Amino acid sequence: PAAVLRMATLFQLTLTRKESIGDVFLMGISATLVYESDCKYKKYGLLVYGVQLVFNFLWSMFFFLGEQFVLSFGWLTILILVVVGMILLFYKCNKTASYLQIPYLVWLLFALYLNYIVVILN
Repeated sequence: PAAVLRMATLFQLTLTRKESIGDVFLMGISATLVYESDCKYKKYGLLVYGVQLVFNFLWSMFFFLGEQFVLSFGWLTILILVVVGMILLFYKCNKTASYLQIPYLVWLLFALYLNYIVVILN
């Protein structure tokens, strides 16, 4: 349907905005801060960081290439939970590193909302 195509196009345009590059930059700084810390949770935090990157990549494949909107919604929900866990681990190592992940979490929540709208329109 045309409405779903318009929503998917809006969603894709939203994902390719310049602001998303800023989120990636903040994520990299955040991971570097944790990497350089002497925290005993550093290994786990960076492991979860890597897992969420894989989840994020796969979500894009499910949503844009596979057009599996319901699966994408569930996958994104899990990704958000993983990111919350990562933020908590990062907080134990470096508070600034955890705060730098907040825009990414907000972005994911917005993506979840848009994904939900696409599911409803299908």
